[in-house]
Amino acid sequence: MSRADEGRLIHLAKKREREKEDIEKQLRKLEEDKEKCKVGITSKFTANYETMEESVKSKTYGLVSLDDMKNIQKNEISNRDLQVARGASSSTSLAKDSQEAREKEEHVAKHTQKRVLSFAYEDEEEDEDAAPIVPKKFQRVGMDPTVDTSFLPDKEREEFLRKKKEELAAEWRVKQNTEKNEEITVAYAYWDGSSHRKNMKVKKGNTISQCLARAIEALKKEFTELKACTPENLMFVKEDLIIPHFYTFQDFIVTKAMGKTGPLFVFDSASDVRIRQDAALDYGESHPAKIVLRSWYEKNKHIYPASRWEPFVPSKKYGRNFDDLSDL
Repeated sequence: MSRADEGRLIHLAKKREREKEDIEKQLRKLEEDKEKCKVGITSKFTANYETMEESVKSKTYGLVSLDDMKNIQKNEISNRDLQVARGASSSTSLAKDSQEAREKEEHVAKHTQKRVLSFAYEDEEEDEDAAPIVPKKFQRVGMDPTVDTSFLPDKEREEFLRKKKEELAAEWRVKQNTEKNEEITVAYAYWDGSSHRKNMKVKKGNTISQCLARAIEALKKEFTELKACTPENLMFVKEDLIIPHFYTFQDFIVTKAMGKTGPLFVFDSASDVRIRQDAALDYGESHPAKIVLRSWYEKNKHIYPASRWEPFVPSKKYGRNFDDLSDL
């Protein structure tokens, strides 16, 4: 065996010796602590009993009768119970005093915090039961009244404008319904190559289809080809424009629409044929509407005046506005 191995073995042996001594020290310490705990616990439970025994022995020194012995023991037990009761009451009173002191401290802290947060003066007294103060509505002050703020968002102004728009829209609808029930006289001519002039009363809210149905009732006795006719078999031509059946007379009156040879919103016209072709010069002279069979139009659409007729397109400008023409 080399010297290095011998030294290593000696080192390990010494290490084991030290570990063994440490374990023994820890065991002795645990036993001492255990003995101390036993002594403390025993003394706690026997203190009152030993005190009472010592007091009885001191009072019964010498010859004492049995009755006196019993009375002395009874008195000692009563005194011990009284002391225990007094200790409990004193602990209760101490707890009560500590609770009152704690409540007083909380009360003072609450008032101090409340005073700091409310920025009140030191000599002011605050009432806890006072009603809460309702915050007033924020008012903007210090604004320059000469600056235009109409471009800024304003809830009150927007709400006012919205209500105003609703009121105006409702008023406009009522006015339109009233106007639609007004009667007008429509001059029309059944056109089969020649003019057969007639008049009828309709409401402004009636459609072109309703007007054609009434015209059939008035014309079928005179013209046999119309007896089995329906509004779909007829065309309504006004100022050289073929008007679709779903339009109402009110549509043309409100928009003051112009046709190729005159205004579409004037129905009590006098002449059937316009000599001048410029509606801007003869805007006050409107032609009567023409009611034509579709079959007749298909056969004669290459012949004047049917050759000038074309379907009505609302977005197309056929003549200048009636208000502009009034300056001529």
